[in-house]
Amino acid sequence: MAKILVVDDERAIRNTLKEILEFEGYSVELAEDGKQALEKVGKEQYDLIYSDVKMPGMDGIEFLEEIRKIERSAVGPSQSDYKTTNVVGSCPVVMISGHGNIETAVEAIKKGAYDFIEKPLDLNRLLVATRNALENKNLSQELGKKDEEIKTLKKQAGKQVQMVGSSKSLARVREIIDKVAPTEARVLITGANGTGKEVVARMIHAGSGRAGQTLVEVNCAAIPSELIESELFGHMKGSFTGAVKDRAGKFEQADGGTLFLDEIGDMSLDAQTKVLRALQESEICRVGSDKTIKVNVRVLAATNKDLAAEIAAGRFREDLYHRLNVIPIHVPALDERKEDIPELVEYFCEQICGEQGVKVKTFEAAAVKALQERNWPGNIRELRNVVERLIILGGNTISVEDVNLYA
Repeated sequence: MAKILVVDDERAIRNTLKEILEFEGYSVELAEDGKQALEKVGKEQYDLIYSDVKMPGMDGIEFLEEIRKIERSAVGPSQSDYKTTNVVGSCPVVMISGHGNIETAVEAIKKGAYDFIEKPLDLNRLLVATRNALENKNLSQELGKKDEEIKTLKKQAGKQVQMVGSSKSLARVREIIDKVAPTEARVLITGANGTGKEVVARMIHAGSGRAGQTLVEVNCAAIPSELIESELFGHMKGSFTGAVKDRAGKFEQADGGTLFLDEIGDMSLDAQTKVLRALQESEICRVGSDKTIKVNVRVLAATNKDLAAEIAAGRFREDLYHRLNVIPIHVPALDERKEDIPELVEYFCEQICGEQGVKVKTFEAAAVKALQERNWPGNIRELRNVVERLIILGGNTISVEDVNLYA
């Protein structure tokens, strides 16, 4: 059970927060000012702290600074009058204030606050902030917040997704990925079906500073137009038939990580409008609610459509296109890089034989050449299917006759 400390000089607010959070299953302790809160922090370990900004004596910003000093001193000899032996890692602190403004919020974040919420407190905003802060703390503990461990995770993630081939066109794609991945820039990935656009998206995420966070993928073409808004932004209970409970959307699920909008050219204009607002304001609104929720998401998008033609036809918003198309990456069709087919055949053969639990088969040079001479309208996906078919139906060594018969 997560332990939460609520610090506020107003008894009514303290008690209200305690009641709400305990109803959600959390253990809650109270402090009426910064000094009393520091005494508690010196004796107990908390998973999350809510602190008012304006308090007599030590205000919330000063309390936040002291908390961070205690945590820094915990790694060496104590430089504080308070005990630090129970302090492990950085406890998320969410600031709350009835006198909120941009300057105060920015100052709090700069000094180490996890989030900032204005009074009067919105129940949904409070619960989302609580969940996100606790999930973030748990993830930080799992990763240990050690740079070397994070780098190792990135390398491992990068090995799980790869683009196979040595062609010049593919080398250019890799070069762009290497440059854009560490940034926060939005990327629009174009190319025909089956070329590997989703692989490009995963490589960008794996090479980014968000690699330790979630990559959420959404196939916009596979979701009915009447449900796409709920899928992306979530909904409130009773907002439409079948909405039996509150549900977080993909933007919320990807908070802190990456959201990959695949086949965005198939998204409805209404949903496009809301996505544009989410990109502009970094906030979303669930279906059936008028409350906004702040999100920190890097958006990658992909399409097999000519968006310029879609814009001209009135099916895609030009302003959204420019928001998404900061860095364009075009993934070449397989027919444009047939020199990669031998490497792809070898890669798929080893992969598929491993999945089937059979001895790795070999392909005759003539068989590979025959595959290179074919056209591949289905691109990489079609080639993999053909290789799998040949492995299952062909002999121990795949011959040109096998290709002519089964491919």
